[in-house]
Amino acid sequence: MERSQLDDGGGRLLVITGPPGAGKSTVAALVADRFEPSALVEGDAFFAFLQRGRVDPWLPESNEQNDVVIRAAASAAGRFASRGYTAVFDGVIGPWFLPAFAAETGLDRLDYVVLLPTVERCLEGVGIRVGHGFTDEAATRKMHREFAAAAIDDRHMLRDPPTGPEAVATVIIDHMRAGVFTYP
Repeated sequence: MERSQLDDGGGRLLVITGPPGAGKSTVAALVADRFEPSALVEGDAFFAFLQRGRVDPWLPESNEQNDVVIRAAASAAGRFASRGYTAVFDGVIGPWFLPAFAAETGLDRLDYVVLLPTVERCLEGVGIRVGHGFTDEAATRKMHREFAAAAIDDRHMLRDPPTGPEAVATVIIDHMRAGVFTYP
């Protein structure tokens, strides 16, 4: 696969988000691999830094914890982008957290896309993952409903994306280059 830079030649931050099982991690790695230089920032890694007192991030009482973790991840992703990397963030950043995430990056703009396959595809994705500790069907359904009902401009939503991560990566890069996913 040919590696490329974005047309402006500078660093950029792309947030690939959605409910569990949507294919974020697979697609994010493929997208990051298509740019030179690039950085893949895995949101789950920041939750792994929590040593004691961790609350499952989908529970209502996790809001303060999630704010801290999301801001730390945003700061790291923004640093890569500000230094010329195409940074691809892979993690659950709901539109309700997007303003705080964007502010913490220190960037004027970023690209934001929500992968939203059907809930059935998400449940299948959660069920076949290897090496990932998250398997909660009820939480997957809850997060899918939250993303589906979220107040965000529809241009940021990739509803029922193509089957196959390579095809999804291509659509995302094409939309990114066209400015479709730019936030704000």
